[in-house]
Amino acid sequence: MTDKKAASGQAFLSRIPGPSRAASPVLCAACGAALSFYLLFPLFRLGHLGAAAILLPVFAALAAAGFLGLPASFLAALGFRPGAVRAARSLPLLLVAFASGLALGTGAGSRVSHGPVFAVPQSAVTGISGILLDDPRLVSGGRAMAWLSLEAVSGAGGLRASAGGEITVFFREENAGRLREFGRGSRVFAEGRLQAGGSFGVFAASPYVFAADSLHVTAAAGPFDRFRTNLRLGLAERFSGSGSVDAAWGGLALALLLGVRDNLDSGLTALYRKAGISYILALSGMHLAVIIALVSFLLTKPFGVRPAAIAGAVIIIAYCLIVGPLPSLYRSALMYILGVLTVLGMLRRESLSILSMAFIIQLAATPQAGFSLSFILSYVAMAGILVPGKSLGGILGGKVPPFLLGPLALSIGAFIGTAGVVALAFGDLRPAGILAGIVVAPLTTVFMVGSMAWLAVDVLFPAVYNPLAWPLSLLYRLMEGTARLAGFLPGVNAAPYLVLSLSLAAAALLVLLDFRLRRRRNRLALFP
Repeated sequence: MTDKKAASGQAFLSRIPGPSRAASPVLCAACGAALSFYLLFPLFRLGHLGAAAILLPVFAALAAAGFLGLPASFLAALGFRPGAVRAARSLPLLLVAFASGLALGTGAGSRVSHGPVFAVPQSAVTGISGILLDDPRLVSGGRAMAWLSLEAVSGAGGLRASAGGEITVFFREENAGRLREFGRGSRVFAEGRLQAGGSFGVFAASPYVFAADSLHVTAAAGPFDRFRTNLRLGLAERFSGSGSVDAAWGGLALALLLGVRDNLDSGLTALYRKAGISYILALSGMHLAVIIALVSFLLTKPFGVRPAAIAGAVIIIAYCLIVGPLPSLYRSALMYILGVLTVLGMLRRESLSILSMAFIIQLAATPQAGFSLSFILSYVAMAGILVPGKSLGGILGGKVPPFLLGPLALSIGAFIGTAGVVALAFGDLRPAGILAGIVVAPLTTVFMVGSMAWLAVDVLFPAVYNPLAWPLSLLYRLMEGTARLAGFLPGVNAAPYLVLSLSLAAAALLVLLDFRLRRRRNRLALFP
């Protein structure tokens, strides 16, 4: 009976494939890339390491790979177990993969821009022109914030010079509406003043920001960007609080479905942050999983698994193009597309391998995003779910009710994975988020499905009262109340490196306990 309960309790987690030897080469490459990108190359750029110190680990790993092929032959000749021989033979491949990752991380780090480049003194800059790289976002005071790819700068007396790089621009409230109307891809000119921004560190910020006093749209965006902007504005209008939509839940639905947080209640954002569940508001894997589940539900039965997976990939790519370049969303999309390749038989279905591949691809394609907090949190949270979270599910299988085991293991795994980064970024930890997430995350899933259903009814029957408005309002109040209760529990202040050490130790302990428990169960199975 206990074995049946254990199997039933892990039903939820069984959908997440565990780590295996097949994941080792690409996992080693990802570890090498992370080590080089986040530690070695930044130390080199700061002058604390020389070029030799960057190249030495690469050549050392390659040299060791060349010499370690011989011991495997001796082990086989001496009669060692096949498992030991296979492990010895795999070491050269792992070292080559690690060396390749080091080289990739160094190359990606060299492509990271550390701020805009001006051809004139910064004090002389009174105007900038360039292309909007993302959708403008409303911030405090009604101002709009946008990310601009610089093309030129201007100064007093008709001074004009070329410029390069990217810069954050803050526009006045009266210009926010016009800026959002034209959207991403538009070419703009703004007059104002250059100000000092955040220093470049682990979580990157530009050393300069531009406070714009005026806005001139010099060229509209291309056809696709205009279509995308109009679509987003139309959806935002439907969720803006008119008709049967309450402004509070409409703003949350817009944030969850499209990542548009302009209408999101700032009080709710503060409650989620205080409760330790602000990650739920980020457009990430959980939100993409809801869309994937709906696509699978609608297409798998009539068309089959493979056509449904391919159609899902097309839908996910289109969805990412509409939403925009959010690092956590792109991580989820990459993992789904790689998962489709496993369905087609082109890759093995290994969770850590897929996560590592996604990390390498995204880091190589968009190295600038590698220093963003959402990028880092997205990957360490998923690593926490796949390693300590999976192990915790195995340990508690049969001891915790099945409906609670999956969410609990996922929540604790994500907390362990992100603890060090959260402590470094925010200065404290909110353990209450583990319990609050168990309640709020499922409610959020239901809320998202209900919001999409509400949108479908509103499009098909715009003149009819939408019966889903009241349930969505109720769900919103339940999530808000849960976050408010969790926020009363105090946070924990600790040194980030101490938190990181403890979280790594906790993850290692869980993996070890799960390994021993599985080995004991396997032994018992041999002697019923």
